[in-house]
Amino acid sequence: MKYDVIIVGAGPGGIFAAYELAKKNPELKIGVFEAGHALEKRKCPIDGDKVKSCIKCKSCSIMSGFGGAGAFSDGKYNITNDFGGTLYEYIGKNKATELMKYVDDINMAYGGEGTKMYSTAGTKFNKICLQNKLQLLNASVRHLGTDVNYVVLENLYNALKEKVDFYFDTPVEKVEIRDGKYIVFTKDTAYECDKCVLSVGRVGSKWMEKVCEDLHIPTKSNRVDIGVRVELPAVIFSHLTDELYESKIVYRTEKFEDRVRTFCMNPYGAVVNENTNGIVTVNGHSYEDPEKHTENTNFALLVAKHFSEPFKDSNGYGESIARLSNMLGGGVIVQRFGDLVRGRRSTVNRIEEGIVRPTLAATPGDLSLVLPKRILDGIIEMIYALDKIAPGTANDDTLLYGVEVKFYNMEVEVDENLECRHKGLYIIGDGSGVTHSLSHASASGIHVARKISESV
Repeated sequence: MKYDVIIVGAGPGGIFAAYELAKKNPELKIGVFEAGHALEKRKCPIDGDKVKSCIKCKSCSIMSGFGGAGAFSDGKYNITNDFGGTLYEYIGKNKATELMKYVDDINMAYGGEGTKMYSTAGTKFNKICLQNKLQLLNASVRHLGTDVNYVVLENLYNALKEKVDFYFDTPVEKVEIRDGKYIVFTKDTAYECDKCVLSVGRVGSKWMEKVCEDLHIPTKSNRVDIGVRVELPAVIFSHLTDELYESKIVYRTEKFEDRVRTFCMNPYGAVVNENTNGIVTVNGHSYEDPEKHTENTNFALLVAKHFSEPFKDSNGYGESIARLSNMLGGGVIVQRFGDLVRGRRSTVNRIEEGIVRPTLAATPGDLSLVLPKRILDGIIEMIYALDKIAPGTANDDTLLYGVEVKFYNMEVEVDENLECRHKGLYIIGDGSGVTHSLSHASASGIHVARKISESV
């Protein structure tokens, strides 16, 4: 079967690329191939009752399917160039910001109206953070919530399904170039196209590495972020989250001068499992609907590790740490902060006697047996630093879930059009190593769609 454009991956990058292409060039024949399920079939079997922990489904409904890993995230779209990727290095800061705002307009038009836009501009917390050796990054944040984010995705799919051919549960095995055309191979069929857009997200990192190897596309090693997810009573951070919702705070450790940052803050949210290539890690989300709120807030504390010669496999390093956690805890490990600093493992009784009720069923254990000392020392330093602006963060009963790993694809060599050395082959979203967020990935899809529209 022949298409004008084939998009591999139905995450944010792929969805917004398809949306913009269908809008600007309705005559184009577009196919979207997704390894995971359709949106309505995406359901994690963990129910907290019969199934309490990850059973390692063949296709993880949290990580794959229409909407990508962002479908069941907190639905936070950060409009900023200060974090979330380096798209601006390719297309310019003004253009990147303009595209992120355009994505926000689309989200509002497809069900997100009425959700709140938060901003760090002019906030008093900038000064408070700086006085305590912390840096609050600038951003405008649209919080859709997991529930409204789902509605937006549902409406976008309904708007696209008559204009675009979607193939769900259809992994692409390889991509070849023949006579200036691209051949996309699935298990049973081959499809031909003039333009091909690869948008496979972080979960497709190993697949992307193989494609780059087969097609001789240059890449370079990216970083990996390793840390824990912190869970504490929502009231401790309410003065920050009520005004800012998402506060991206960076701390440089005194001991090693490593950068530790908060990531993915979920006020009144829940901690959840993630399955990346068979490895169980931890994440978090929250809902817009107050009836679905919990009494806790959770956020990640991550340390970025960059590697140079001769070691290049940053993701492999992160995977090895996550596998060790899975080996010791059968999945995710949870530990009280007080137990960690006292050098002892947490137990079921110690956690039950604490004031923080866990929102994820995890195995009580000792994170010091999993995380490298340098990373763990940085996390402990950061918790004490946050305690100065949010007293209670360093309470004994604060829960730490581990490990949280953010895998970044190796950075693929692309130009200002996000086109690789092969004409007509575009690599976008988190799969490119260029973007690390919903807003940047979505914007990259819009950018490439416009470039394709100009060339057809």
